[in-house]
Formats: sequence, C-alpha cells, structure tokens
Amino acid sequence: MTSASVPAAYPKAVLFDLLTALLDSWTSWNHAAGSEPAGRAWRAAYLRLTYGCGRYIAYEQLVRDAATEVGLPESAALALEADWLKLKPWHGALDAVRALEPHCKLAIVTNCSTRLGTQAANLLPIRWDAIVTAEEAGVYKPDPQPYRLALERLGVKAHEAAFVAGSSYDMFGTAVVGLRTYWHNHVGLPLVAGAQPPELEAPTLDQLVPWLSRFGR
Repeated sequence: MTSASVPAAYPKAVLFDLLTALLDSWTSWNHAAGSEPAGRAWRAAYLRLTYGCGRYIAYEQLVRDAATEVGLPESAALALEADWLKLKPWHGALDAVRALEPHCKLAIVTNCSTRLGTQAANLLPIRWDAIVTAEEAGVYKPDPQPYRLALERLGVKAHEAAFVAGSSYDMFGTAVVGLRTYWHNHVGLPLVAGAQPPELEAPTLDQLVPWLSRFGR
C-alpha cells in the first residue's frame, strides 16, 4: 500500500487551549497595557499566578492582581474585559478546526471564568462538543483536572485524544494526563523550565491537521 493510499488515522477528540492557541489574546493584553512589553510582563505575571494559586480564584481577580504586580492600573484589566468580544482567531485557526470537524470531537479547555470562556469560545463559529473552564473544573491548568473533565464529557480516553496548547505551562498537565500535545507557539516563547517538550511545536497551526491525520498510525 502506498503512503497516498494509507487511510487517515485521526484521534477521537482534539482539545484546544482557547485564549492563546486559537485566539490572539496577546494583542488585546498589549493594547490594554499600553505597549507590548507591558502586556507581555502582565501576561507572564498572570500565568505565574494561575500556576501557583491552587483552587480556583476568579479569573477576573487574577488578571487584576497580575496588573498590580507589574505596576499597571486597574483600568488595564477593565480595558481588557471591555475588548473581550473583539478577540480574533489566529490566521488559519478556524480553517484548521473546521477541517477536523468531520473526523474528531472538539473541545475547549480554557483558564478562564465560565462567563468569559463561553463568550470567547462562541467567537469561533464551531459547534463545540465540550467547553471546560477553570471555574467549572475548580482549578486552573496545568492541574490535570480541567483536561480530565473535558475527556470525561467527551467520553474518550487520554490516549485517544490530542491537545493543542498555547502555553508551555500546559505541558505540565498534559504530561500527567497522557495527552499528546501540539504547541502552537505563535509568539516564540521559550519552553518553561521543567516542562516536558510537546510532540510538535510550530509558530502556526499549518502542521496540525497533517499531524492529527497520522495520529493513530
């Protein structure tokens, strides 16, 4: 059998980080902060807080706390939420997800409140099979619980699914759960110290569908 005639072998489900892997939230954070350096520092502080907070603390509160930590006013957090419905998908994100719709169940696993996570997921015209937020799970990624809750709702095992990460913090959780991971590292961040490298890392989602089509081989 030639390679061209080998059937595709997609996973049963694909789970996505939302606010970094699919949506360009970086631009919104930078705009609310007043500059790219300030936005990146604020986002980095927020990621450290979510990684270390344990049980769920309101997403909106952590965003405010991170702003304070880096010297930004509370108005920055208010500006970020005011622009929430203006979040845009990364180039190629919608095409990639639509290409997977006939083959896989699709889910969102996002570090967000249920209110804002649902609003952001609905910016993509996709019929999601599950949307799991940190608020629903009771903890933030990379705790294993959000990923496991999504798998439970989809009715699939970890080895039957893949995860598309937006941050290398996700790899701490996916390694524990056993999810093979594609890191959409659009802004070129270094791997967080101690995180397991993903199976595939790329600055775009162009390689996602080809990778997933060979998933079960």
